[in-house]
Amino acid sequence: MANTPGIPKGTRDFSPEILAKRNYIFDIIKDVFKKFAYRQLETPAMENLSTLTGKYGEEGDKLLFKILNSGNFLKKVTDPELQERDTKKMAHLVAEKGLRYDLTVPFARYVVQHQNEITFPFKRFQIQPVWRADRPQKGRYREFYQCDADIIGSYSLINELEIVQMIDEVFTKLNLEVTIKINNRKLLAGIAERIGYPEKLIDLTVAIDKLDKIGLEKVYEELRLAGISDDAINFLEPILNLGGSFNDQMQCIERFIGETETGVTGIVETEKLFSYLDMFKFNNNIELDLTLARGLTYYTGAIFEVISDEIQIGSICGGGRYDDLTGIFGLKGVSGVGISFGADRIFDVMENLNRFPEDTTSSVKLMFVNFGQKEEKYCLPVLQKLRQNGINSEIFPDSSKMKKQMKYANSNKIPYVALAGENEMQENKFTLKNMETGEQQLVTAAEMIKALT
Repeated sequence: MANTPGIPKGTRDFSPEILAKRNYIFDIIKDVFKKFAYRQLETPAMENLSTLTGKYGEEGDKLLFKILNSGNFLKKVTDPELQERDTKKMAHLVAEKGLRYDLTVPFARYVVQHQNEITFPFKRFQIQPVWRADRPQKGRYREFYQCDADIIGSYSLINELEIVQMIDEVFTKLNLEVTIKINNRKLLAGIAERIGYPEKLIDLTVAIDKLDKIGLEKVYEELRLAGISDDAINFLEPILNLGGSFNDQMQCIERFIGETETGVTGIVETEKLFSYLDMFKFNNNIELDLTLARGLTYYTGAIFEVISDEIQIGSICGGGRYDDLTGIFGLKGVSGVGISFGADRIFDVMENLNRFPEDTTSSVKLMFVNFGQKEEKYCLPVLQKLRQNGINSEIFPDSSKMKKQMKYANSNKIPYVALAGENEMQENKFTLKNMETGEQQLVTAAEMIKALT
């Protein structure tokens, strides 16, 4: 007996019902992006490894899916190198391409490659899958979709304001309650400088970024392993446990890092952003969170993260300001800021909370019952008219038993069926049946179209 086929761990098949729900999420996000004047862009699934490597930190590099070179991929590898079994060294010899890790770095590559065709500031959104060689677990997949929006070529904090507005509008339309957390990497840089370890900013942010996952003590352990002294950690502790209102937190942080140059810039930017936010009413919670770090190394300013208030699943949206991401590709001084919605986690939240509208998966509105060839010829022209009027509809392809056809309609959640037998055809009408209530009415084709639109 043949083995049942399967799919790689961390990937999933999507049934028509699930895909309809996912498209509901994508459509809402896409509509909001368009409302804020972002235009759609797509990039290839694979990039040159030289484009991807070194952009996500050491831990991110480990999660890159590499694609073996075509043909004899070992032709550049010598026998001594094979015997050495240094996989990290060998990877560069056998693989020149990789699956994209996110959508931001490919976007930066696109901007540099097409800089002479772009008018700045350039606003784009992108909804495509990304891949990470991570350990699969609940809410974490190896293949998943990101929904990104970025504006590049502008330093204005109005862009950060609009990102928060987009986040709030998307989750309001999805009927989800969330908290939008905001921090600034310059504040974290000021903290690193204040405790005497400005060169350890990356180690500090990578450790702090794991706070919710591993807890405070484990974070301290990671900081010690990075070479940060216990005295510095004790000095840092009040900041990691800071609470209270925005004003209380800012007063405390000003006392702590107010003499550091980078920290002062972070304070000014944070206060200005929150002054913009105070001009508007938002449906979701917005808070300053000084423990928010965002592990990716390219962030330089404001950073964002969104968590559900209703279910524990981790971040469902995140992003931030990057002042020189294109600089790694040779285009210096082009600042950008962006956001990424985690569609898969959002889907899991909505599914767990039963927040999808009931009609999300009902893509077909009407099915014609098939009684035979004569009846087919009677129904087919009307079926075409329904489709021309924007009514998703079909005819059962075979003249099977009535029970089988009705079961098909019920299984596919088709709300209406149309029946045309001898009596209906003599009167040039149809029996329109509501599958939920069982109610039936005799209607003309025009009346049926009107009832269904």
